[in-house]
Amino acid sequence: MFDTLSDRLSATFKNLRGKGRLSEADIDATAREIRIALLEADVALPVVRTFIKNVKDRALDSDVNKALNPAQQVLKIVNEELVRVLGGETRRLRFAKNPPTVIMLAGLQGAGKTTLAGKLGKWLKDQGHSPLLVAADLQRPNAVNQLSVVAERAGVAVYAPEPGNGVGDPVKVAKDSIEFAKSKVHDIVIVDTAGRLGIDQELMQQAADIRDAVSPDEILFVVDAMIGQDAVNTAESFRDGVGFDGVVLSKLDGDARGGAALSIASVTGKPIMFASNGEKLDDFDAFHPDRMASRILDMGDLLTLIEQAEKTFSQEEAEKMASKLASKKGQDFTLDDFLSQMEQVRKMGSISKLLGMLPGMGQIKDQINNLDERDVDRTAAIIKSMTPTERAEPTIINGSRRARIAKGSGVEVSAVKGLVERFFEARKMMSRMAQGGGMPGMPGMPGMGGGPGRTKKQPKQAKGKQRSGNPMKRKQQELEEAQRREAGAAQGGNAFGLPEQGGKDFELPDEFKKFMG
Repeated sequence: MFDTLSDRLSATFKNLRGKGRLSEADIDATAREIRIALLEADVALPVVRTFIKNVKDRALDSDVNKALNPAQQVLKIVNEELVRVLGGETRRLRFAKNPPTVIMLAGLQGAGKTTLAGKLGKWLKDQGHSPLLVAADLQRPNAVNQLSVVAERAGVAVYAPEPGNGVGDPVKVAKDSIEFAKSKVHDIVIVDTAGRLGIDQELMQQAADIRDAVSPDEILFVVDAMIGQDAVNTAESFRDGVGFDGVVLSKLDGDARGGAALSIASVTGKPIMFASNGEKLDDFDAFHPDRMASRILDMGDLLTLIEQAEKTFSQEEAEKMASKLASKKGQDFTLDDFLSQMEQVRKMGSISKLLGMLPGMGQIKDQINNLDERDVDRTAAIIKSMTPTERAEPTIINGSRRARIAKGSGVEVSAVKGLVERFFEARKMMSRMAQGGGMPGMPGMPGMGGGPGRTKKQPKQAKGKQRSGNPMKRKQQELEEAQRREAGAAQGGNAFGLPEQGGKDFELPDEFKKFMG
């Protein structure tokens, strides 16, 4: 969603690099480019004006020009202002002192409230809670059935006493769900309410009645991030009519302009608390303004990547794999282990999304987007077509075995050969890294295969006296040198043809005698 904005900002900062000092004209030009980028991304005009004013005021400060790299200072300022616009700090859920904690979801029809209820329920369940989803949307056709299906997929309980489709009282259902949650020992109640095509009095009244009936600890306003500035107008109307505590952005994986996300927190004064960025129930997480700003500026999101890895990989399994790589030059690391690691990575989500969290990946965005996720499945199929012995010792895989494996996995023989060769190379590299050798092929850097530090430069051998290219002259030089050596030897001289200082007949030359007085 933020690709266009990210590309424009990256190009802007690229033009600043290499400048030793930034003039006022440079800063004005940069601010103009940022303004255009934000407006094209559909950010609200008042937000853009405030943003640009703050950036210019801070960039014109004398500290920026005193910095060693002014472009980096401007980038830092823009990053901090983006974080401020997105809400500043991560806002956590407030839990009731006496359970259950009641969370009310509100928003327009089609914003994704019902699906989001399941995502939020699964997210809370993974954190050790026992959530209950409440079907209080009794107007939209099949809304109750949809919530029941989503709850079943998420593995959480659902309270749906009414069939819906216009039948039942949503206020009574919401009120009764609190007592039901207490009796079944659910510590969190998530109430899914009805939406409308637009803000109207009936929607406002029903939302206010449900709010008064259940006294929610958190009211979350669900906004479709793809509807642009109308999302901001809707949020303002709902804030003034009913009130809410935080915003949830849905459909953040869309390709629409993401200006609503940048505008809504600043305009409404309410923080963005969660973001949904996919269709799967796992494509949901708390919203971190600093991490989102970092992604927009193509600085990566390593913290989220680490958190996802920690949820997928166990510490015990990681240590086991590390010990295998560190012993016997990695010979204990087999294709079974490789397959296990690959399947763990797949559990973390889309490979394209994982790569997108690394810094600087915006420069190869097209290649990442064109990655074929099925390549991982093909690799897994090849390994699973091998016998246990072949997986443990791939060196025994000869031509006939490759043909059999290729036939079993539905690939070409060359694909099997290529996989085995890449495995050996990868095992060699990972083994070297596990043993502290660093990355191969990068000598001279600590931890990068070059030992403790830079390799010492070999001293040049001293050149002897230059010999003439003329044969006659060279012959004369050699004769004179031989005579000097003989004279030195006769006087008890050393290997350099000079007399030893302890020699009896040694005397200083006349020039030195005069100098010494």
